[in-house]
This record gives sequence, structure tokens and C-alpha cells, in this order.
Amino acid sequence: MDAHQPPPTPPRPTRTGGWVGRLWGKRGAEPARRPSPPRGFVPVGVVTDSAAALPEAWARENARFLRVVPMPVMVDDQIFSEGTDDVPTELALGLAMGKAVRTSRPAPGQLLRAYQELADAGVKEIISIHLSSVLSGTVDAARLAAASSPVPVTVVDSLTVALAQGFAVMDVAELAAAGAPLAELEAMANRAAENHVYFAVPSLEQLRRGGRIGALASVLGTLLNVKPILSVRDGQIVAHEKVRTHSRTLARLVAIARDEAAARGPEARLAVHYFGNQDAAEEIVQELAGASRFEVLAVPVPAVLGAHTGAGVMAVAISGGIAPPPPGPARHEPKPRPEPKARPEPKVKPEPKGRRAAASTSQGSKGSAKPVEPANPEVPGTN
Repeated sequence: MDAHQPPPTPPRPTRTGGWVGRLWGKRGAEPARRPSPPRGFVPVGVVTDSAAALPEAWARENARFLRVVPMPVMVDDQIFSEGTDDVPTELALGLAMGKAVRTSRPAPGQLLRAYQELADAGVKEIISIHLSSVLSGTVDAARLAAASSPVPVTVVDSLTVALAQGFAVMDVAELAAAGAPLAELEAMANRAAENHVYFAVPSLEQLRRGGRIGALASVLGTLLNVKPILSVRDGQIVAHEKVRTHSRTLARLVAIARDEAAARGPEARLAVHYFGNQDAAEEIVQELAGASRFEVLAVPVPAVLGAHTGAGVMAVAISGGIAPPPPGPARHEPKPRPEPKARPEPKVKPEPKGRRAAASTSQGSKGSAKPVEPANPEVPGTN
């Protein structure tokens, strides 16, 4: 080697970039990665719906073998579709003006087109992961479309919504890209039910109008007087905790998320959802920072969910690690104990004057048993 030639620079260690790199976070080492599939490998295709709240940048990076079917949102008589219309703006205006807001499942034809596109891209199998069948008929539409698909389709009911569903979709897509077989992908997709989402809404009115709180009908009257924290259990919306004020609700939402993240361990992943209150969401992101070794994501609520929650909703989705038991039935926030009142000192009743005189006379006699005669004794027999 020439003495004047500089020594070769050692190669830099490679690190996963993009959204995957953000999800691995800045703390700790990356977990072991699967070996790269052979060149020209075509993974299993993945289909989901817009209720999964997938980050747009991540969805674009995985668009080759991933399809996100938009769910329609209707404001009065107009139908809007996420991805093609400015649904959040139209939805916010419609809610503010008191217009009728509804949602619908995607048509089976929309799902069939997604399956056909992936088949044309070369996939031989598809896994289709959708929001809870208790809350939407999307799973049924996917099964109808799967019957006409040119390639086999496995439909999975996630039994959840938002990024609790989306985290499972992301895991499945990354496993598929690494060459995992369909059975492993299906097992991973079914773990979506182990992911939890907690959310708070300023009002239950939109959920009531949309018929999404049927399970809460028996306690609706009491819930209207408090600010409940809701969750999804067995695919349906349930009351998790009843809190008295909105500010206290957000504090409890953070505490619940931190407690569950601690129970899941450092592999837990968290995301904050919002609709019209991004500044408050960013504050919650900061409060949850450090709850795991991953970055806490801030993602807007999908329009199909915002149509039912209304503006001002705040939610936290949690995934990964060791899943704790599903959220239990609603419990009331414990009432603060009032400070004990100081007891007044007992009043000493004054003794009657006759008793004091008798006592003083008794003390003056120094133990004499001779009675004291009155000054004017009554004489018997006199008038």
C-alpha cells in the first residue's frame, strides 16, 4: 500500500431507516432481524381498512404489497372517502354545523379490487385484517369479496380499532416482507385482540347516535354525568373508568397508558390519537415519552372513527411486549376523603350553687357527720 494513501474507511453499521427505524426508537439495540428473502421474492399481500389509522408515510413505504381500503363517511347526503377527499375538514364542518354524520362499511367490490391489484402484482396469498366485526360489517364484506378473489384470502377480525388494529397490520406486513409463512402471519394478526386502546370523548352523543355504545345503555344515564374513559373489549366499546372532570380524564388516560406500558415491558409501543386537538395530543406524547424504548407516535383519528367520537377525542393505543389481561369492567374513580374536622372541646357544665355550697361546707367540717341545720327550721304544728 502506498504510504501516502489513507487507510480504508471501515464500513458503517447499517440501521433500519424510515418508519421502521422510528418505531425501533433511539433507546437500546435493535432486535434480531430476519434474513433477507431471496431476490425477486413476492411476499404475502396484506389488506386492511382505513380504521387501522396507519401512518401515511409508513403505508407509502409498504404500498407495493399493501392495500388500505377507505371506509366511506357520509355528511348529510354527501359521501366522502379517505384518501381521495378532504374528509377531516368536511367531517369537522359537518359536526360543528350539527349535520347528520354516518359511516358505512366498504363495498365488497372495493375489497375485491384490492385483492385483484395484489394478485396482479404477483402475490399468491392475501391476509385481510379489519376492524372489529362488532362495530362494523367490514369483515363480512371482506369475506364476500374473498369468495371471488383470484388468489386465496384469509380474513381476520382484529376485534379492535385504530392503531391497536394498525400495529398488528404493521407487524404482519413486516413479517410478510421478510418471508414468513401465512400461518405465522395469521397468528400475528390474531394477536391484535391483545392490543388495547383507551379513549376519552367530551360527549357521548355521537357514539349514542351511531349506536356504538349499546353495551353501555344500562349505565348511560350515569355516564352522562361524568367523563368516562372508554376501551374496546371483545370487539365492543365498554366503559373502563368513570372520572368527574375532563382535565382529570386526560390525567387518568396518561396514567392508565403508563401503567399498562410498564406491565408490557420495554417492548411496548404506544400511539396517541386526536381529532382537532393536536396540541393536547403532543403534550400527552411528551408525558408518555420514556414509557417504552420506542417512539410514541401521534396520529390523527381516522375520519371513520372521528365520525362517531366527535371532535376533541383523545386516545392511546398500546401494543407489544407481554400483553396484560383485557381491560376490566368500569370502575368509579375513588372519591377523595374529606379532611377530618377538628372536634370542639367539650363544654364544662357549671355545677348548681347549692352543690358548691354543700361541698364547701362539707370540706370545712373536715369529715364531721353532723348535719347543718337550716337558719329558719320549720316548726311542726304551727301556722
